[in-house]
Amino acid sequence: MAAKDLRTNRQIRVPEVRLIDSEGVQRGVLPTSEALRRAEEQGLDLVEIAPNSVPPVCRIVDYGKFRYEQEKRSRESKKKQTVVRLKEVRMQPKIDKHDLDFKTKHIRGFLDEGAKVKVTIRFRGRELAHPELGKEVLDTIVNLLTEQEVAFNLDKPASMEGKMMSIILSSKNKK
Repeated sequence: MAAKDLRTNRQIRVPEVRLIDSEGVQRGVLPTSEALRRAEEQGLDLVEIAPNSVPPVCRIVDYGKFRYEQEKRSRESKKKQTVVRLKEVRMQPKIDKHDLDFKTKHIRGFLDEGAKVKVTIRFRGRELAHPELGKEVLDTIVNLLTEQEVAFNLDKPASMEGKMMSIILSSKNKK
C-alpha cells in the first residue's frame, strides 16, 4: 500500500486499534482516542499501517519521514526489477535453408541481448496435416544454435497452439 493511501490521525474512524509506539514496541489493543492522545503527546502522528487486520494496526511515527522512507523503499525495489522482453520470430514449415539461417541469426541476436524468444511455425491449409514438418524446423533451429555455441535454455518444448507450433528460448547469460 502506498504511503498516500494510509489514513492518519483523525482520519482513523475505528473504535480500537493495535498500537505500535515510536520505538517499534507493540502496546496492545487500545481505543483510538487513547492511541491518538499518546501520539499527540510525543508530537508525532498516528498512522494506520495495516488497515485490513482486525483491529487495524496503527503506528506512532513522524508521517513526513515515514512517507519519505516508503517512497525510498519503492524506488529501490523498482531499480532491482528486470523486465523480460519476449521477441517472436515467425516462419512457415516450408522455409528455405537460407531463410532459416537468416531467422536463426536474428534469434541469436535476441538471445545475446538477453531477451526471451518465441519461435513460431504457422501452419496454413493442408500444412496442418503434417505437424512433424514444423517440429523438424524447430529442431533444426535448436541444432543450429547449439552448433553456433549460443548459450540458451529451452524454456518450453515444441507444442501446438491452434494453427501454430512454438518453442520458447531464453538466454543463459542474462544482460
